[in-house]
Amino acid sequence: MPYIFSTIGLIGKYGDPSVAGALAQQIAACMRRSDLRVLLDESSAGLMPTDGLEVADRQTLGRHCDLVIVLGGDGTILNAARSLVDFQVPILGVNLGRLGFLAAVSPGEIPTSLEAILCGQFREEERSLLHADILRAGQVIPLADALNDVVVHKRDVARMIEVDTYIDGQFLNAYRADGLIISTPTGSTAYALSGGGPIIHPTLETVLLVPICPHSLTHRPIVLSADSQIEIALSVTNNTQTQVTCDGQISLPIEPEDRIVIRKKQCRLRLIHPANHDYFRLLRAKLSWGAVPDVSPFAAEPPTLPKR
Repeated sequence: MPYIFSTIGLIGKYGDPSVAGALAQQIAACMRRSDLRVLLDESSAGLMPTDGLEVADRQTLGRHCDLVIVLGGDGTILNAARSLVDFQVPILGVNLGRLGFLAAVSPGEIPTSLEAILCGQFREEERSLLHADILRAGQVIPLADALNDVVVHKRDVARMIEVDTYIDGQFLNAYRADGLIISTPTGSTAYALSGGGPIIHPTLETVLLVPICPHSLTHRPIVLSADSQIEIALSVTNNTQTQVTCDGQISLPIEPEDRIVIRKKQCRLRLIHPANHDYFRLLRAKLSWGAVPDVSPFAAEPPTLPKR
């Protein structure tokens, strides 16, 4: 069966050349035997032997690749997604991390899964991203895109911050909390989940607001339309150091009277899965639903008291 991809990009896990490097070389060798062109990401090339592979920057990968394979955990895929989404090149994640909600293939599945995917036997999902800007003194400071979440949060002090939140120009709430998470459905299983937010199927067109440790317990997570424009204004009375972070990887400090504007990004990420991919099976596996808890050996028998 002929392959539907002809040029494959490889991006390896940062700081882990031993595992990602060996796997990248294995995949590259397989691709070359099939007369496919392979481009190795330049940031990965500094961590592993290139073995004669073409080395390219992210823009070259985006312009010339039909498929990009990302070897790493969700953090590596988040980084790759932000840099490649505008080129509309599909991404296949191979999980070398821990949870791996975005990487659907394990290293042991590479030989069979990769062959099937190259022949067109796969499922493709489109995932929405957010884009955030900072408005400061009438000037727009572009921040970044985010596949998981944009988070406004305090820095290094045990004090809450105060933010006013507006949805499409209408006032929603004044939050006193450790911060506020604005999450995509993809990010609902990330930081937002630990903040008490719901799990949202990644193909839904929504955005999620989750306060972090709010002062009032009535401040609950809220699900909004993905087309909503969210505006967060840092209170002028706020004297706690505050910053805004995208995907936990890009951060900028913010000042009193700054406004953070968050919108849905128009381009969507193309994410490739094996044909047998099952999102609910993934949830059961990653979140240990139905797992039998370990029984403590100390609870097996009551302690024996010494005789008097």
